[in-house]
Amino acid sequence: MFKIFTTVVVALLMLGCGPEKNPHVKSGMFQSVSENEATLVQEGPDKRYCDRCGMDLVKFYKTSHSATVDGEKHQYCSIHCLEDHLGDGVTVKNPQVVDVESLKFIDVNKAYYVVGSKKRGTMSRVSKYAFANEEMARKFQEKYGGEIMDFTNALERAKEDFR
Repeated sequence: MFKIFTTVVVALLMLGCGPEKNPHVKSGMFQSVSENEATLVQEGPDKRYCDRCGMDLVKFYKTSHSATVDGEKHQYCSIHCLEDHLGDGVTVKNPQVVDVESLKFIDVNKAYYVVGSKKRGTMSRVSKYAFANEEMARKFQEKYGGEIMDFTNALERAKEDFR
């Protein structure tokens, strides 16, 4: 009897180990995309990982931000990690965010952020997703809730993560 029980337990564990059960595939996490959909702007062997926290940028792509600091491109898994870098007193140039719809980087100052939706956040309990146009932000808001705001206000909300 014990042998049958052990065999069943091992079989069940093995069923959950295949790639189709990976919790980070696009269908498993809203923030995730497939590797070929992600744009990675950093150079070097660690270009796939957040400059601040080390999280996988493909898995957390839809909340990804980027900026140039001292001539070097940095990519962050979230506005939270961008704010963490800004907290070091650095000056960033060309800050950008991924548009949830097109998956392309856009200027943060032209983005419409939906803050506090039902979709899980990255590095924060309060989600912050960006859109290139207000209409798409409103559609997302209607479906998942949250408040639409500009980058400055979304950044202020991200600062609250550190209090």
